[in-house]
Amino acid sequence: MNRTGIYPGSFDPIHKGHIDIINRATKLVDKLYIAVANSPHKKPLFNLDERKEMIEEEFSSNSSIEVIAFDNLLIDLANSLKAEILIRGLRVVSDFEYEFQMLGMNRQLDSKIETVFLMADAQCQSISSNFVKEIARLGGDISNFTNKFVASKLKDKYK
Repeated sequence: MNRTGIYPGSFDPIHKGHIDIINRATKLVDKLYIAVANSPHKKPLFNLDERKEMIEEEFSSNSSIEVIAFDNLLIDLANSLKAEILIRGLRVVSDFEYEFQMLGMNRQLDSKIETVFLMADAQCQSISSNFVKEIARLGGDISNFTNKFVASKLKDKYK
């Protein structure tokens, strides 16, 4: 049976926590779509194409991963891709509260689509895109939090 999953997020930018979840999610599905949300209300530092590019750079050698953009309901995207599984990463307890509410809404929209929560690796639980951006903005070393390609993109943004 071929299982298709979606790991949605804004990925502004992708960091080692995301990468850990993605690598582990590929063990659960045959095809994984990393769905980059347009999310203009979040006022992202990177535009949609830049965020996609950073993810594609990280996973270019993995043929089971495809990076796509979306700006519609996640459930509608899942149905259009015939995805049965939504992957959601959790770092802290407060993440669970939000994700639990989202799960409830998604189940009401389409009860056939399952949500799988993956806890971030202990070394990645404190990493967030906002913290990575703030450290980069202030000239700090972000090499422990993201890859070299993303670090160079952040450095360019904050020149």
